[in-house]
Formats: sequence, C-alpha cells, structure tokens
Amino acid sequence: MNAYTATLLNGIVLIAMSAWAYLDSGESVTALIPAAFGVAFLAMSPGVKKHNKAIAHVVVVLCLVVIIALVKPLMGTFDRNSTIGTVRVLAMMATSVLAMVMYVKSFIDARKAK
Repeated sequence: MNAYTATLLNGIVLIAMSAWAYLDSGESVTALIPAAFGVAFLAMSPGVKKHNKAIAHVVVVLCLVVIIALVKPLMGTFDRNSTIGTVRVLAMMATSVLAMVMYVKSFIDARKAK
C-alpha cells in the first residue's frame, strides 16, 4: 500500500462510518464531521498521487487532527456501552493511523531517494 491508496481508503472509511453514525444517532449533524475530512482527503488524493509535497503535508496534518479529534467520540462510545459505535470510531482511527504510517514511510522514501 502506498500513501495514495491509504488516502483513498481513509477518505472512504471516514465518509462511510460517519454516514452510518449519522443515520444511527438519530441524525446528529456532528456525526458528519469525519465525513467532511473524508471528502477533503478524497479531493486531495490526486495531489498525493503526484507526490505534491505541500498537499501531502496538509493531508498529514489533517490526518493527525482526525486521530486526535476521534478520541473524545471513542470515550463517548465507551460511556454509552455502544459496541457498534466503538467499532465505527476505531475503524476511522485505524485507517487514519494506517494512512499516517504510509505518509511517514513516503516521506522517508522520498528523503532517501535524494
């Protein structure tokens, strides 16, 4: 897997899990916040594919923001004893962490190529 594929996967998972949470939560608009990040990741994925450094760095920062921002919802799912909610949030966090690892690997590979 490369950074481009990880960006696509992360964007799709964020959108899908967020939409599911929105429908499951009784249409709480805040459940769609990760979907907005997912749309941004999908929009920036062509730049990641072309190895645009500026876009790649923006994507990394946004990915880190998503990981940090999902901590509070994860704690909320534990408080509500919502197993499916926990699975949704963990899926979003897992793909974000995976994407972050791929970005760092990509940056290291680019540095070695110089």
